[in-house]
Amino acid sequence: QVQLVESGGGLVQAGGSLRLSCAASGRTFSSYAMGWFRQAPGKEREYVAAISATGGFTNYADSVKGRFTISRDNAKNTVYLQMNSLKPEDTAVYYCAAGLVVTSTPRRYGYWGQGTQVTVSS
Repeated sequence: QVQLVESGGGLVQAGGSLRLSCAASGRTFSSYAMGWFRQAPGKEREYVAAISATGGFTNYADSVKGRFTISRDNAKNTVYLQMNSLKPEDTAVYYCAAGLVVTSTPRRYGYWGQGTQVTVSS
């Protein structure tokens, strides 16, 4: 069982940066691939990025490639999403998720956090 709690969201101007954190409970965090997803009002949940259990492999959605960086610290049971050059279209609730493999498919992740709001003003 893994419990996930996101933090770090907020209001930022276009072009600014935010770093999201996702703290996990449980001693098996280092066994899970971790993903970040986002959902804007009226839209489906969208894949953002994912990282393998060891951190050696990362993958990004084309919409955030070159602007966002996913990382993890297994000693701290935490995964991060550094978001730079933010755009208004990045506005959404951001969720972290834990699963067995790196994938962009939400249903492949068994554990989800409650989400943190990111709002980018123009």
